[in-house]
This record gives sequence, C-alpha cells and structure tokens, in this order.
Amino acid sequence: MSRPVPTVCVGGIAVRDGSVLLVRRGRPPGEGLWAFPGGRVESGERLSEAVEREMAEETGLVVRCGDLVGVTEHVSESLHFVILDYAVECDADAVPVAGDDAAEARFVSFAEARAGVLPLSGGMREFLDRHVLSS
Repeated sequence: MSRPVPTVCVGGIAVRDGSVLLVRRGRPPGEGLWAFPGGRVESGERLSEAVEREMAEETGLVVRCGDLVGVTEHVSESLHFVILDYAVECDADAVPVAGDDAAEARFVSFAEARAGVLPLSGGMREFLDRHVLSS
C-alpha cells in the first residue's frame, strides 16, 4: 500500500474576549469534531490567501491573516495533512455563520475549551493548551 502524499493545509485562529473561534466539522475527515476553521491550500495560492478564503468559506467572516502560530500534522493510512495555523483578526462584533463543510461555527470560551466537553480534532487540545489558552 502506498503512503499518502502530504497535503498543505491552513487554519485560522481568531481570539476575542477570552474565547477562540472553532468550527464543528460537517464532513470527513473529522466529522463532528471541533477544530480551527481551515482547509487545503489551492494550487498557486499564497498561504495568507488560503487562510482568508477558508475563514470566509467556513465562518462567513472576513479576516486579516497574521503571524504563524504553530504547525501540526494529521497522518493516517489514507491521509497526511500538514497544517499551518495562523493568527487572524476579524471585526470585534462579527458573528460567525457555519458554511462550506462546517456544521457549526462559534466563539468558544477558554473555560469551555479547558473543560474538555467539546470533542476536539486530533491534537487540538494540546495545541490549544500550548498556543492559545496560555495567552
């Protein structure tokens, strides 16, 4: 069996008033799990453009891509995603609306994220603890 070719993906991290924007995936992979909005980088697309496009598609929010926060990988027998997660800025009163392959999109309080009640995508809890909730 051949190994999957790595696919470059991006995610956007929007933090506001002690909460972080997450989406619940509506389709595989990760259906039903919560994660940062994001997805695959298209051919010829700059990383910042991919972040801004994916955020608009999954949350309806217009964002400005900032600095790289961290990198994660999801590897299985059938896929290999290399995910570059970037800080993003959006309007303070912007309300996310789920779109594309997101079943739900909302700002989740740091307290709720820490409580572990949301089923998170693989590696999300550690990433949140290391890069988001500690700030």
